[in-house]
This record gives sequence, structure tokens and C-alpha cells, in this order.
Amino acid sequence: MSDNIPEMYKKARAAFKEVEFWPQERVDEVCAAVGWELQKEETAKELAHLAVSESGIGVYEDKVHKVQNKTRGMMRDMIGQKTCGLVREDKEKGLRIYAKPMGVVANVVPCTNPESTVCCIGLSLLKTRNAMITSPHPRTGKSTYATVEHIRKALRKVGAPEDLAQSLTKGSREGTRKLMAGCDFVVATGGAALASVVYEAGKPSQTVSAGNVISIIDTTVDPRETAAKIVKSKCANNSASCSSENAVAIEEAAYENMMAALKAEGGYLCSTEERERLREYYWADGKTLNRDVIAKPASFIAEQAKIDVPEETRFLMVMGTKAGPEDRFSGEKISLVLTVWKWTDFSEMVERMMEMLRFSGAGHSASIHSTIDERLTEMAVKTNVGRINCRMPHAAANSGSWFNGNPTTDTLGGGTWAGNMTTDNINFKHFLNYTWLSEPIPEHIPSEEELFGDYLAKYGRN
Repeated sequence: MSDNIPEMYKKARAAFKEVEFWPQERVDEVCAAVGWELQKEETAKELAHLAVSESGIGVYEDKVHKVQNKTRGMMRDMIGQKTCGLVREDKEKGLRIYAKPMGVVANVVPCTNPESTVCCIGLSLLKTRNAMITSPHPRTGKSTYATVEHIRKALRKVGAPEDLAQSLTKGSREGTRKLMAGCDFVVATGGAALASVVYEAGKPSQTVSAGNVISIIDTTVDPRETAAKIVKSKCANNSASCSSENAVAIEEAAYENMMAALKAEGGYLCSTEERERLREYYWADGKTLNRDVIAKPASFIAEQAKIDVPEETRFLMVMGTKAGPEDRFSGEKISLVLTVWKWTDFSEMVERMMEMLRFSGAGHSASIHSTIDERLTEMAVKTNVGRINCRMPHAAANSGSWFNGNPTTDTLGGGTWAGNMTTDNINFKHFLNYTWLSEPIPEHIPSEEELFGDYLAKYGRN
């Protein structure tokens, strides 16, 4: 039996109307109940097991950790945050600003994070008094549905309407399109292809960008420490995250020591012949990534590509040849293959990285391991990405961690560079409308000197 989307919307709308004017204290109590339920060890284990079993990708232990950390991180970020009623006041300007919910939000969920994405978006929507209907990926319907059921359980416990959270039982393109068209707002975690489908629905929305993280490394950092950070990030959940490093760009003077450190962490550098076999396995038609490689163990990938690797191999490495579509290894791979580049001129490497991002991953994020602040600044100024993480394991840092200040999320905006509305880490702040209440203040009309003084002093009035 197919889902009755109009009926689900009707129930969600009724639940939304019940909480539309709830005070902050009641809303925060609901969030605490849901957060507590989701971060429980038994809940995280159940959801992680379902996700790995259904999708066939990722690492169970890493998913348990992610469900708990994302939930707790989201709760941390929401502490003391006002999302109900009067949230800001400027007496000097006679302004009072009131936050209001959006309504019923369609949450389109990926197969790579079918549970943690629901945790993050679900808490964000409850914090802002919105209702949610999720559309799961066709491969991971049970994982997403189960996550929503845990949210509903917590809602019932504190007397909140359980229909604030609902899920389609099965994911499908047709069902997703109908859901998006029928809701008030859409948030969709996926690549450019999904974003275009979302916009076709004709509803206001938040979409995200594809990743292609390139990590620039110079001689100022310790090779072993840096390699440990990169490999921790690269191998987490078998590189299922869009924030996992896809490439390292190593300063030539540091190359030998850095490569030795990466190999010591379980990296295997493919020969030219092995690289070609890997390329043929990854892109059989020359341009479409083989979905079977996504978040699979390195041993599986090597076996399928007919590459003999040592038993302790954790990830494969290939040398990059050219930035852009002529070398598919310069793009996103969502798997345990790391492309390696060399550089001698930092500014040239930043330009080369931008060429790669124009091909794959514009707007998403980049990484740098350097202690030279001028290089950090140059990269921040020149690189069209929403996030740059310095000297950190990128996948852990990019979407919020205990050791950096990035907001917690599973949904990363790529701005106009990626066809998105924002470059932010999407969270509760992105699901609010505002009413500005304005009262009269003493009139002040600025003089010509205030408005144009510096210009007139330099160029005159002509």
C-alpha cells in the first residue's frame, strides 16, 4: 500500500497548529526528550545496524558514534537559543523581532546518512516549532522510518503531538516529488541532481552541495600527526561522508616524509598500471562513478579492480595527473581512494584546487595543514567554498565537532557556487520566518557630509 501523502500532510498540519504558539520552555522540553531518546546507546546501535544492513555501506561502529555525536552536538548548539516569540529587540531603532515557524517541512534524506540526517534536521525542526515528513532514500527506508519512530516515541512521552514527525514508508522519486510539492518547505541532503529536482517542485527550500575535499599540506606541520588526522577522517565510515578528504596536495619538500606517514597509516600507492585498472572499475563509461564503490572497504575495492594489496591496507592512493574531467580522480569519489598531488608554489596550488572544484565540489569545503597564517588567509579569500578547516580531520570538523566551532549538521550548503541558498551549516536557524515590529523613533535624516563626505573630499561635487 502506498503512502497517503495528502493525509500525512493533513496530520502534520494539525500537529503544527497545536504547537505553533508554544513557549520556548515547552519547545526546549520537547527537544530534550527527543535528543535523549536518539542519543541512547541502544537507539544508536539499532539505527546504525539498520543503516549498514540496508545500504551495504559504511561502518557500524562509526555510525553508532555519529548518531550519538550529531544528536548531542545539535543539542549543544541549541542551548539558550531563542526560536519562539520575541527573539531580538533594538530599543534604539524601535524594533522587536519575532520568530515564527514555517509549517510542514519535507525532509529528503540520503542513503549515506539515513539516520543521523533525520536526527539533525528533526531536532532543528522541533526547536523551531515545525512539523516534518521525511522521504527516505529507496535503499534505506527502514533506517529512516525507525529513526522517525523513535522521535514519535519521545514526543508521546512529553505529551507533544506525535505527528510532528512522520515518514514515508518507502522512498521513491514519485513519492519524493509529491511530498515536496505538497509541503510548505523542503530541505534535501544530496548532490546537484537532487537539488534540481527540489527546485522543480516550486517550493522554498534548502539544498546542499557535493563534496570534493582537497587537503593542502606544507612543510610546517608534522607528517605523522597530519597523516593520522587525514586517515582518521578518510577512513571514518569507509569515507561515506561528503566531507571526507578526496585528495591531498603535498608541498614537494614534504612529499617523501608525508607519503611515508600516509603509508604507515595503511595507505597503498597504486602503480601506473594499477591506477588504470582502478580507473576502469570506477568509471566504466569514462564519466559515471560506479555506485558499488561507495563507502566499501579498501580490500573490496582492490579485489574488484584486480589489485593485490597488503592485508593491512586501509585506503588506496593514486597520483593525480590533471585537474578537471580529463582525470576523474580529481573529483569526488565517496570511497577509500585518495588522490595525491605535488606542489611548489602555494598560490598555484590554490588555483589548481579551484579548477578541481569547478569540475567537482564547488561551494562545499577545503582543508589545509599549515601554520602559516598568510596561507590560511589566502586560501580563505580565494577559494569558493563554504568551509575551510585548518589542521583538523576534515570529516569530523566540517559539520561540527567538540574541538571546533562549526555548527553541528549533516546538511552542508554550498552557496550560489553549487546552486544552493546558503553556504552555512544548515540547522535550526534556517527554518524560521521573522516578523519585524517597528515603532516610531526620532527622525534623523543624515547630512550630505555623513553620506558622501569622504567621496566629496576626494573628487569634489562635479
